[in-house]
Amino acid sequence: MLNVRSIWNGAISFGLVSIPIKLVNATESHSISFRQIHVEDGGRIRYRKVCELEEKEVSGAEIGKAYEDADGSMIPITDEDLSHLPLPTARTIEIVAFVPADRIDPLQMDAAYYLAAGGAPAAKPYTLLREALKRSNKVAVAKFALRGKERLGMLRVVGDAIAMHGLLWPDEVRAPEGVAPDTNVTVNDKELDLADALMDTLGEIDIEELHDEYREALEEVVAAKAAGEAPPQSPEPARGGKVLDLMAALEKSVKAAKESRGEEAAEEDGSQEDAEVTHLPARKRTAKKTAAKKSTGKKTAAKKTTASSSSSAKKTASKSSQSTKKTAAKKSTAKKTTTKQQPAKKPASRKRSA
Repeated sequence: MLNVRSIWNGAISFGLVSIPIKLVNATESHSISFRQIHVEDGGRIRYRKVCELEEKEVSGAEIGKAYEDADGSMIPITDEDLSHLPLPTARTIEIVAFVPADRIDPLQMDAAYYLAAGGAPAAKPYTLLREALKRSNKVAVAKFALRGKERLGMLRVVGDAIAMHGLLWPDEVRAPEGVAPDTNVTVNDKELDLADALMDTLGEIDIEELHDEYREALEEVVAAKAAGEAPPQSPEPARGGKVLDLMAALEKSVKAAKESRGEEAAEEDGSQEDAEVTHLPARKRTAKKTAAKKSTGKKTAAKKTTASSSSSAKKTASKSSQSTKKTAAKKSTAKKTTTKQQPAKKPASRKRSA
């Protein structure tokens, strides 16, 4: 901070307390600047300040300020004229109020500065103001003069330092008239739910991770041209079609956001792991073998059944033939017995009479 050149020296007026400070820029631009050249020969194009009346170039020391009146006439204004303005904030940042930070409209935010303590005597009051801002959870609204005009500022604590944001005056911020859609549009709960899902999927991000991709690409082009090489070509941007279905567009946005964060890939990897664990091809071969075993078992059972049935049939046939033979033998024996006992018929008749 000590190596940064101050752009303004003055003091913070905190009631009857005066804090000497130095104003330094809190931001810096990393944009790549270009020079204008003559395309035909590459010669540098420069702007010269020329007096219209004498048609000759003048130096910076000869240039002053003037106010152009409505009729086009110039009214010269000198630095001495400006020094006599009744401006109490010419060298003072005058704190006028302390308010909650959410009372400041971000539309009013302008350039940012750091306020550095101006020497050892300023350390104590500087620290007092910083700690008072911390404990109150408020910001200070102040007036200050810079580059010939009075401005509005907001003081807040950043780390161990006090920062000041330049603010536009309230009448410098335009009202958003004619900006919002002038047609009546109804948003349903399902659309809001999908919008919420998209917001949740996109989630939060560390601002420190963001960078200027355009500037990096521009540096590559400059480096390639300096080396006599062809500049890199960027891919064709995707052409967005006309959105006809808001719900479909939201669903696609949620899916695309998930894919960009690798959620879809993780789900696919998980399903592939499951597929590898279950070994589907091996299971098919086992099924075939099992089916073959079942069919073999069926054939074996059929053979056994056939064999048992045939053996049973043979046994039955044998038994029936033996039974037939025995019956025939009995019949023949009975016939012989009957033939031999024919004379004994009378006793038999007597038994029937009795």
